[in-house]
This record gives sequence, C-alpha cells and structure tokens, in this order.
Amino acid sequence: MSEPLTFVDTNVLVYAHDGSDPDKHDRATAFVRNLWAEKAGVISTQVLAELYSVLTRKVGIAPAAARRVVVLYAAWPIVQIDLPLLAAAMLRNEQDDVAWWDCLIVESALRAGAQRVASEDFQSGRTFDGVLEVMDPVAA
Repeated sequence: MSEPLTFVDTNVLVYAHDGSDPDKHDRATAFVRNLWAEKAGVISTQVLAELYSVLTRKVGIAPAAARRVVVLYAAWPIVQIDLPLLAAAMLRNEQDDVAWWDCLIVESALRAGAQRVASEDFQSGRTFDGVLEVMDPVAA
C-alpha cells in the first residue's frame, strides 16, 4: 500500500459525487478512486450520516441513490462513534482550537490509526498528536 491510511471527511466524498464544481469533483474523484485502489480509505458513522444528509438535502440526489452511495462507502473500515470517542472529542474541543464536529473527525481518524485526514475544513499541513496530518485533496 503506497497511500497512507487516510480518514476521509464528508466534504471530500460529497465533491466526488457532486459535479457542480467540476475541478473539485475531478480532484475528489481521482483521490477517492486511488484510496479504493490502495485500500487506504477509512471513515466513521458520523461521515456516513453526514454524507447521506448532504447528498439528499444540498446536492439533490434521491434518497435511494444516496443510500446506495453510503452503502458503497460502508465497505471501508468504519469507526463507530461511541462514548469513549465522544469523551475524547469533548476533551479535544476544550483544549484545542478545533470545532466540535471536527473534533469527532480527528478522534475518529486517530482511533482508526490513520496517518492523515483528507478534508477541506482544516488547515492543510496541520498535525494532531504528532501522528495525524491534514491534507486537502480538492485544493487547486
């Protein structure tokens, strides 16, 4: 596996399935396709729930089609949001300058053993706990 284990945030997956921004769509699609090939993608129950919500509410994809997309990504390793993860995210939220929902992403990525998190919501290049690096695969 040449790609490091990568936790993928909702926005990257949305861009891969929403063609309204062709450049970001193309970059996200290529990035996600590479993660599939390398078996390097990981997500959480939070990401799956957000993906369904955004695809149906904002992108306008029919619920059945959005469900098929979510089921597709359920083949990746999934981090379950449980009480210990919530507690870790709350502590991070109290100690770091990170938004609440992003704290759940960071803690999920750390639990999965990911080396990076793919998102446009964080500062690219930022690291967490010295082991998790943020990268933005849709940036120009």
